[in-house]
Amino acid sequence: MNQIPRTVTLAWTGASGMSYGLRLLEQLLAAGIHVYVLVTAAGRIVAKQELGLELPAQPERMAQVLRERWPQLSGTLDVFGRDEWFAPVASGSNPADAMVVCPCTMGCLAAISQGLSENLIERAADVSIKEGRKLVLVPRETPFSVLHLENMLRLARMGVVILPPNPGFYHEPVGIPDLVDFVVARILDQIGVPHQLLRRWGAASEADTMQNGD
Repeated sequence: MNQIPRTVTLAWTGASGMSYGLRLLEQLLAAGIHVYVLVTAAGRIVAKQELGLELPAQPERMAQVLRERWPQLSGTLDVFGRDEWFAPVASGSNPADAMVVCPCTMGCLAAISQGLSENLIERAADVSIKEGRKLVLVPRETPFSVLHLENMLRLARMGVVILPPNPGFYHEPVGIPDLVDFVVARILDQIGVPHQLLRRWGAASEADTMQNGD
């Protein structure tokens, strides 16, 4: 992807790791992107369990809660329910520039790999694949079974990016937010969104540059 996406579909499912999804939304909005947010019922449960975040079931109310969380950011968002088939992302005539499912359950990944399209998340992913748009899945499961791996391989062969949230430690993280930012940074890189979450590998820090007199 050569240009910064103007629209991104972000789906949250019921896998653990909602911190990744929420931080990703914040970064997309900070980049001035219009985000289509799709959330499963299990995703709402995980948001409450892991983050204490109450996401209303009604899309309009959920959108309001999320907008109020970051009123200073320039991006915009819309929330759609699982059966809103008139949502823009349900059609190849108006697909988002990129789509991320983060976190992604193995059930959702399997459904996408088989093209089931039984809800809006699966349909939006199917549209992304058929239209040749960037699709990133962030599966949060361990260990992977043979079935999981076969589904991921099937998707990878279609051009889907499989990005398990496996943070590195070479950037010397000092807390959970640093680990979250590592994964979110890799997702943003995949869809072409600039960020300042991590120093690039091999890039000298400002302190190093000053010390060397450069």
